[in-house]
Amino acid sequence: MTPPPLSVIGSDLVRELGNHLWQSTLFAGVAALLAFTLRKYEARIRYWVWLAASVKFLIPFSLLIAFGAHLMRPNPPTESQTTVYVAVDEMSQPFTMSNEPAVSAPAQPAAYILPRVRLLDVLAVIWLCGFFVVLAYRCLQWHGIAKAIRNSEALYKGREIDALRSLEWAAGIPRPMRVVSMSDSMEPGVFGFLRPVLLWPRGISVHLDNAQLEAVIAHEVSHVQRRDSVTSAIHMLVEALFWFYPLVWWMEKQLVKERERACDEAVLDLCNRPKEYAESILKICEFCVESPHPCVSGITSADLKKRIGHIMKEQWRSQLSWRKKLLVGAVGLTAFTVPMVIGVAQSALHSLSQQSPATTPATVSLNNVLGTWQGTMHTPGGHDQRLVLKIVDDKTGGLSAELYNLDQSGPPISDSSVSFENGTLRFVNDFPGLKYQGKMSADGKEIRGIMTPIAHPQPVPLELERATLETEWATPAAPAPIQAMALDAKPGVEVATVKPTRPGTRMFMLMIRGSDVVVQNFSLTNLIKFAYQVQNQQIFGAPSWMDSDKWDIEAKPDVPGTPSVEQEREILQKLFAERFALKIHDETREMTGYILTVGKSGPKMTKSVDASLPPNFYMQPFGVLHVQHATLGDFTRALRQNVLDRPVVNQTGLTGKWDFILRFDGTPYESQFPGMPAHPLAADDTNAPSLFTAIHEQLGLELKAQKMPVPVLVIDHVEKPSPN
Repeated sequence: MTPPPLSVIGSDLVRELGNHLWQSTLFAGVAALLAFTLRKYEARIRYWVWLAASVKFLIPFSLLIAFGAHLMRPNPPTESQTTVYVAVDEMSQPFTMSNEPAVSAPAQPAAYILPRVRLLDVLAVIWLCGFFVVLAYRCLQWHGIAKAIRNSEALYKGREIDALRSLEWAAGIPRPMRVVSMSDSMEPGVFGFLRPVLLWPRGISVHLDNAQLEAVIAHEVSHVQRRDSVTSAIHMLVEALFWFYPLVWWMEKQLVKERERACDEAVLDLCNRPKEYAESILKICEFCVESPHPCVSGITSADLKKRIGHIMKEQWRSQLSWRKKLLVGAVGLTAFTVPMVIGVAQSALHSLSQQSPATTPATVSLNNVLGTWQGTMHTPGGHDQRLVLKIVDDKTGGLSAELYNLDQSGPPISDSSVSFENGTLRFVNDFPGLKYQGKMSADGKEIRGIMTPIAHPQPVPLELERATLETEWATPAAPAPIQAMALDAKPGVEVATVKPTRPGTRMFMLMIRGSDVVVQNFSLTNLIKFAYQVQNQQIFGAPSWMDSDKWDIEAKPDVPGTPSVEQEREILQKLFAERFALKIHDETREMTGYILTVGKSGPKMTKSVDASLPPNFYMQPFGVLHVQHATLGDFTRALRQNVLDRPVVNQTGLTGKWDFILRFDGTPYESQFPGMPAHPLAADDTNAPSLFTAIHEQLGLELKAQKMPVPVLVIDHVEKPSPN
C-alpha cells in the first residue's frame, strides 16, 4: 500500500486543527452567553462555566465521537455512508473536505508539492517555538517563586498563624498550610498544588487590624479550598498549546475575574463585613504589587474598581435555585455527551447495516473460565513466581477462586470478588490486597492481563494458560486445621531463626502462620513496642541500632497450637531475652496520650465474619492500613505501637472484631512514624487526610489528646542477636 504524500498528511492536520478551533470557539461563545445570563448570580457558577470552555480546548469533539463509537464496538465501516453522518460532520467540522470523487487530473511534478510541505513544516516549527517559549516562561516564573520560598523565613506564630489555623478548621482543610515571610512588595498569595504555601509580605500585618487581617487570609484559604492553583495550571497549559489564539488569553482574564469574585463571595459569606474587607484590599494595594505569577492566587487581581463596588453593594448577587443549577449542569454535560451519542449512533447504524446474524459474536459463558489456570509472574526485583489460579462454580450462579503462589509458603489467597464478563476475568482480594484483570484469547486457552501484587504497587504483566491433567502444576494440599493453644499455656521458643532483612524490602508484617510467629522487616524497637504494649516515648535507654536495624524472624513455640495475641507477646519476650540478651525494668511517668471514642455518627466499620481468627494488620504503602479480625483494643495497640508516638486508650465501649481499611497521610513526622524515613505514598493517596480526620470520617470514631500516668520501660542491657 502506497503511503499518502506529505502534503495530504499536512492538509489533514491543518483541517483537524481548524475543526477543533472552530468547535472550541463555538463552545466558548456558548459559555460567554451563559456567563452573561448568569451575571446576577454567584461568581463561582460563572467560573466553572469558563473553566469548562477552557478544558474544551484540550478535548477535541472527534475524540469524544471516537469514544462513543468504541462503546458500540462496531465492525470496520464500509464505503457506504448515510446522509445523517454527512449532515453532522458538515455542522461540526466546517473545514472537512468533500467526500465526492475528485475529477482526475494530470499528475503534478514533485516541485509542485514541495513548497506546501515546507510551509507546513515552517508553521509546525513556529508553533513548537511558541509552545516552548510560553512553557519555559511559566516554568521560570514558577522556579523563581519556589526559590524565593526556600530562601524565606517560615512563620510559626503570630496573629497570621492564629487566624489561618482557625479559618482552615472552618473550611475543613485537613493539612495545615505553611506560611513564609516574603518581600514587602509581593501581595499575599497561595502557591503550590499538593502542599500549598501561604506567601505573606513582611510588614503588612502592622497595617491591618484583626478583622482586615482575617478577611485577607480568608480570601487565600478560599483559593486553597477551591483548588484554584490547579485550575489555573490547566488554563496555562491551554495557553501554551494555543498561544497563537487570542481567545485563550482573553478567557484567562474572565477566569481571573470570576475566581476573585468567587473568593470575595466566600469571604463575605463567612464574615459579612464588606467595609472591613474592602479596606483590607485597598491597603494591600497600597503597600504591595500584584501577584507575580498566574499560579499564585492573590487578592488584588481582576478589575479592582468593579470588585470594590460589588463588595460594598448589599444583596449584590442572587442565589441560583437548584432547578437552575441543574439546568446549567445539563448544558455543560450535553456539550460533552452529544459527540459521544453521535459516535454511538454512527456505530450502531454501521453495525445494523453490515452485521448479519451469522457474524454476531456468541455470548461468552461463565463455564468457559472454569478450571485451573497457571503462569509465571516476572516481578520487578527479578524473582519469578509461579502462580496457579483455580476457578470453580460457587453453586449460586457465580464464581469462586483461589490463587496459589508455589514459590512462597502460606495458604492460598481467596477472592473477595471474582467475575468473568465479555471475556474479561477480574480477580480481587481486599486483604491483604491483590488484583488481577485479564482478557481471554479467542481460542479460550490463554488469559493475558495485569497483576498488582502485594509487595509491588506497580502493575506486572501476567499471562495465564489453561492447565490440563498432564500440564497442571501440583499445588500444596490444604494444611490440617491447627487447634488453638491452651489458654493457660506459657509458651517459650523451641527453635527460631533471626536474620537481617534484605536491603530494599518494602513490605513488613507481624503475624501468626499456623503456630509460628512470623516477623518481616521489623526493628527491635517496634517488636518491643508490640510485645510489651508500649510505644517510642515509653522506651528509655535504647541504642540507635534498635531503630535502624531491621529483622526477619520465624519462631516456633514449644507448646502445640495457635497462640493467642497475649501468648504471641510472651514468645517474643522470651525470644528477646534468649537471642538479644534483653534486660529491662518498669517505671511510671506522666505524659500526654490519646483517647479513642465513638463519634456522633456511630461506627462505620464492618463486623468480622469469623471472629475466631487472630487479628491481622498490614500497611502497604505507608498510610493505607488494612485491619482484619481485630478488636478496637487491638487497633489502639497497633496505633500505639506502630503509628503514634504516645499511648492510645480504647474507650469506645464497642465489642467484637472488625474489618476495615484506613487511608491517611502516611508521611513520617515528629508524632507519626517518628524516626522513620519518608516513604512513597500510593498515587491515589497523595491528598489523603490526616490520621485524626481519617479515623473520624472513615471509621466513625474520635481520637483526642489527654494527660495520663503512663508506664515506661527502661532498657538495662541489649545486644545484637547471635547467629542462627
